[in-house]
Amino acid sequence: MQKTDFVKAVAEKASVSQKDTKEIIDAALAVIAEQLKSGEKVTLTGFGTFEVRQRQAREGVNPQTGAKIKIPATKTPGFSASSTLKAQVK
Repeated sequence: MQKTDFVKAVAEKASVSQKDTKEIIDAALAVIAEQLKSGEKVTLTGFGTFEVRQRQAREGVNPQTGAKIKIPATKTPGFSASSTLKAQVK
């Protein structure tokens, strides 16, 4: 499902225009991104938790040359589904 399909489905379910629904979804995603950027966790009860995860620095191999390279530590967004969502998907 693409974002446009998602917006359309939510608009139909909520009986709201697609334009308003898109604005609301974009605003919600922006708030989640802002919170993650500041290092905060976002928990949506019954759905799941968005959080920033740390990846350790590690050593990798360049597949073209076989040379060893150092991969620096990074932060990456992560999502953990709630038990409610997991039960619905089963």
